[in-house]
Amino acid sequence: MSDVNQSFGKALVNALVGERGHIRIAKALPDIDVELAGRTHEAMPYTIYQLVKHMHYWQQFMLAHVEGRKPQMPASASESWPVETGPQDEAAWQEDIRAFLSGIDLAVSIAETAQLNDPLLHFPGETKGGLLRNIASHNSYHLGEIVLLRRFYGAWPPPGGGYPA
Repeated sequence: MSDVNQSFGKALVNALVGERGHIRIAKALPDIDVELAGRTHEAMPYTIYQLVKHMHYWQQFMLAHVEGRKPQMPASASESWPVETGPQDEAAWQEDIRAFLSGIDLAVSIAETAQLNDPLLHFPGETKGGLLRNIASHNSYHLGEIVLLRRFYGAWPPPGGGYPA
């Protein structure tokens, strides 16, 4: 693996987990309970639950491409947003968080081991590294919304602190 690939891979890992630019994603989510996850706010169109499900949807879509599969493209971007505002119960919510964080772990593993400039079979003009960067930026964007909602609800910073505070 080239030095450039390794350097880009390290930068991707930092972006995927939330290093440097913002709080680590893994620190910002696990303490959110089912009530907070489904709480609505008049200033925001989505709940924390809906944001996490949306992030997970696209993360899985892009990871499927990175792994050489061809996921079904949704007819509309609205299909990536759940209709329900909150999870069924605490166990379901914790599983949603676990599944989302597991996808990040997979993306990190790929960033550390793959040839990142490899083209994607079913996504012309895109590379493995390009889609991993897209996962990182999409998650970062929506994590900012989650942090904002947590601030609205007086649930920030998480236990153990958070950056930015």
